[in-house]
Amino acid sequence: MFDRRLVQYFDWPLLIMTVLLCGLGLVTLYSAVTAGIPTPQQSLVYRQLFWFGIGLAAMTSAFLFDYKSLDQWANVIYVLCVVLLVCVLIFGKQAGGSKRWLILGPITLQPSETMKIGLIIVLSKYYSKVAHNQGLIFRELLIPFILTIIPCALIIQQPDLGTAIVLVLIVASMTFYVKIERRTFISIIVAFTVLVPLAWIYLLKEYQKQRVLTFLNPDRDPLGAGYHIIQSKIAIGSGMLSGKGFLKGTQNALSFLPERHTDFIFSVLAEEWGFAGSLVVLILLAGFILWALHIAHRCREPFGIILSVGVTAMIFWQIVINICMVMGLMPVVGVPLPFISYGGSSAVTVMICIGLLMNVSMRRFMFE
Repeated sequence: MFDRRLVQYFDWPLLIMTVLLCGLGLVTLYSAVTAGIPTPQQSLVYRQLFWFGIGLAAMTSAFLFDYKSLDQWANVIYVLCVVLLVCVLIFGKQAGGSKRWLILGPITLQPSETMKIGLIIVLSKYYSKVAHNQGLIFRELLIPFILTIIPCALIIQQPDLGTAIVLVLIVASMTFYVKIERRTFISIIVAFTVLVPLAWIYLLKEYQKQRVLTFLNPDRDPLGAGYHIIQSKIAIGSGMLSGKGFLKGTQNALSFLPERHTDFIFSVLAEEWGFAGSLVVLILLAGFILWALHIAHRCREPFGIILSVGVTAMIFWQIVINICMVMGLMPVVGVPLPFISYGGSSAVTVMICIGLLMNVSMRRFMFE
């Protein structure tokens, strides 16, 4: 039976911020694929609009059921996501030196995106049952470590270092939220310090090392590995206070800015709308994150709280990494900007996460 209180507690602020950000994303994408281009790729705008439509349907589906039922299906969802990652390595589509996509009829799916949701759900189930005031110890962190290392290892094989980093940051955020025992935390920091040099030597591929070195000194290869960062910083800086105007960004129009509809779309926005326009977008994104944390704070049920924290961490870290990347504050790792960058799997994943946040927010009356 339908509970009318679900309508009463519907989260309108979250929906309004989502619609505004998606609208800004479509406007910026239109500029990125049409300004100064001899053969405009307007079809990408229509495709992104289609994916937002699919995402809206997925978001609606994600808040119609009681989120607590995810506790029962968490392990199944996680296993299915891992199976999809394995299928990518076997049957995936090769593009740009990476194998990250599955072709399912007319749909191209990036399973590493769905893995983010699967990992958040399964860890929310685990942490909601084992978290305590004293903090988690090594033995209690073993299962989260295994659950994280499996998808990360598969994603790195694609290779997709950016998504693997996002997964690690999501898990770290959720783990720190539920609290780690002090000695265990210190031991983890020491182990991490030791493992970083080993990862540099044995784990990172040569092109990934070049990205880090280029981040430290973009001018070492201005026409090669450093080209992306240099052109992005020029575009952002040339926007100055008020920007050059819609469709008038020269770095974009003259095709100096690479990957301008995906990873570097914020550079297009900053060049055309300047510091003022960029600040408006950043305020909207910050407002979204703060409201998502408010949803977690209002929730009175452990699984819902941790689920909200995990979803918020996913969106937050993607925003931070992408914006720092295009400003030259982080190496280029290929992480899209939520709501703004072109990408079907990413857009649908974010919309599902918003649906889960709405789900938790709408059902808070059950625990008041």
